[in-house]
Amino acid sequence: MSDPVVLVERSDAVATVTLNRPGARNALSRELRKELWQAMSELEADVNVAAIVLTGADPAFCAGLDLKELASTAGAALGETGATGDTASGRGPIPPMETPVIGAINGMAITGGFEVALACDFLIASERASFADTHARMGIMPGWGLTVLLPEAVGYRRAKELSTTGNFLDASTALAWGLVNHVVPHDELVPFAQQLAADIASNDQAGVRRMLQTYDEGVLVDGREAWAIEGRVAGEWQAGGRDGADLEARRKAVTERGRSQV
Repeated sequence: MSDPVVLVERSDAVATVTLNRPGARNALSRELRKELWQAMSELEADVNVAAIVLTGADPAFCAGLDLKELASTAGAALGETGATGDTASGRGPIPPMETPVIGAINGMAITGGFEVALACDFLIASERASFADTHARMGIMPGWGLTVLLPEAVGYRRAKELSTTGNFLDASTALAWGLVNHVVPHDELVPFAQQLAADIASNDQAGVRRMLQTYDEGVLVDGREAWAIEGRVAGEWQAGGRDGADLEARRKAVTERGRSQV
């Protein structure tokens, strides 16, 4: 019996999802695309999951679409998720998520694998991580949001350089360019990401999800409209009312936490 291509582990309110085709550098076979979509959908629906860490089984994060499988299936849809086959509704390799997703990039993230990484809310990289967009080298076009999400992460000129050259970006440069938030020793990668996920889980979950939604709405419009969206959301949120005793307890907890971090 073969090993599952996607592993899901849970610890309290944090789930860790691992792409598990290490022999194929976690290339996105039809089965893996389907199982990843299904696993993320189930975690999104689980009210007990507050944050998700997405990583790969060493040595790679994800080498992109399984080209051997594509060659053998004579024109299988490059954009197919394996769950519905409809990228128009999902706009990416994972379903739309309100649950925060932290990408723990343990090795190479190439082309479609790069798009999987970009679908996360933010990224933590191992010192062994690297990134490359080789769509143009393969003579194909990205369909999972790379031309939208990569410029958001590194700026348009750097994104154009990566896409038109197909060159690899190492972990330290990815940090300098703003693609990843932290670079950590390889053995510390997943625990570090899980600790950040636990930090997220310790917050007000409705607030976390609404704030992420506000970010996502704001990047799709110009600056003036983004300000208007934030103002509208803040007004509606505050109008919902907050218990004074609850706010005071939260204030004290924030103060104590701040003292422990500085």
